[in-house]
Amino acid sequence: MTGPLVVPEPHAMSLHPRTLPAGFIAPCLPSSAPQTPSGAEWLHEIKHDGFRVIARKEANRVKLYSRPGNDLTDRFPLIVDALAKLRSQSCIIDGEAVACGDDGISSFDRIRYGRHDASVFLYAFDLIELNGDDLRREPLAVRKATLASLLARVAPGLRFNEHLDEKDGLLVFAQACKLGLEGIVSKSGATPIARDAHPTGS
Repeated sequence: MTGPLVVPEPHAMSLHPRTLPAGFIAPCLPSSAPQTPSGAEWLHEIKHDGFRVIARKEANRVKLYSRPGNDLTDRFPLIVDALAKLRSQSCIIDGEAVACGDDGISSFDRIRYGRHDASVFLYAFDLIELNGDDLRREPLAVRKATLASLLARVAPGLRFNEHLDEKDGLLVFAQACKLGLEGIVSKSGATPIARDAHPTGS
């Protein structure tokens, strides 16, 4: 039996609230699970080891934000360039900025110290907004299909984070561990944002 999904509060109270950037949308954070969920409704994604990024494009203007809302735009030029070249007028993409080693696996140490920022790219796994349409109420499967279409022909700074439709979540997790990956994130393909993340770490 899997653990419960944790739905984050819309706004956490703080004695010293910080002013967030205009238009910033905080990412939905997954909760850990004691066991990988299985079943036809679950989509499983590789959990990459990098920085969570909310990428926003409005016309020719691009902004990158970290999970708490810090501006990362100047740090990752390859991602910014790829977003600027997207054919959409506007979009908000949720993903993980990563730097990979020679083995092709993301390495947190390579991105942590900023020595490889010029080669950092974004694994895009969710689409929050497209051309003014708020997609957060759409099922994850619909959002991912739309994102895949948007990124069909894209510059090197963006990559679509594929998911696996394998019903046996434990099998997917075991394979991820075998490959030396950080883990997987399991999401319900039928749910909107804020109710679909369920990660399992290695």
